Amino acid sequence: MPPDETLSYAEASRELDEIVAAFEDGDLDVDQLVERLERATAIVDELDRRLRRTRAQVEELVPRLEAAGSGREEPGDEGDETPDEPQRLIP
Repeated sequence: MPPDETLSYAEASRELDEIVAAFEDGDLDVDQLVERLERATAIVDELDRRLRRTRAQVEELVPRLEAAGSGREEPGDEGDETPDEPQRLIP
């Protein structure tokens, strides 16, 4: 069962911690074992997907911020805007 996408990263991480604690404490009976393991695996996969997506976004945005901070244009930006026109920072 995949994690609810409305769960925040922190909420999903807390749920995963609770599942791990239950495994470590031996609080799971045989009937719950596979169900909890499947849920933990789904949460790990979802958190990994979110981290990869966030990393890609950061890797895309950092060069734009660096370019804006140094006052230089990014490659391919030449002639896109007139000097008097304000730049849009958020697409």
